[in-house]
Amino acid sequence: MKTQETSVKILSIAREILASDGFGAISFDAIAQRLGRSKQAVLYWYPTKRDLLNAMFLPWLSAEAEAAEDAVSDVVNETDAITAFIRAVAAFHFQDLDRFRMMYLIPQTITRKSNSRGKVVAGENLYEITDRLYGALADHLEGGREDTRKRAVAIHSAVLGIVLMFALADALVDPLKHSETALIDTLIKSFTTTG
Repeated sequence: MKTQETSVKILSIAREILASDGFGAISFDAIAQRLGRSKQAVLYWYPTKRDLLNAMFLPWLSAEAEAAEDAVSDVVNETDAITAFIRAVAAFHFQDLDRFRMMYLIPQTITRKSNSRGKVVAGENLYEITDRLYGALADHLEGGREDTRKRAVAIHSAVLGIVLMFALADALVDPLKHSETALIDTLIKSFTTTG
């Protein structure tokens, strides 16, 4: 196995373990066993669990931010920016509900007792990515910097809430009465209609 391929394979195995067995099952020993290599081979690429988790989660968050940035890059007004942002973020997550669960749900299940809380994707890289994500929309909203940033966070949170409902319905094999499109359209209307 080529060296760079080893790094990619480690991340793939870690994501498989996360999806099938949960956060607590991710260990260097478990990854090494599935990889068919020594624990030291895993530690070479990811010396700490935090390094491994950052390598797993940050590319997903960055891809979400990029989708939002691309969506609003050519808009000329607030309504179009909100519409494009909501549709892009929703589409990004609807295309892979398992990834959504790993990004936004699994980190929430880490308890204080697990001694891992606060170690999942933190630091400057995370703040740079969320700044890009929220800034992409906030820069197109009317109002002061603090107000537009809060509105961008609220809009993003609302999109995640709809995706969460579909992820839950998918997991329970109990479809929602309303379609993805209908709920996204309603969300857009709630943020773009005045009065």
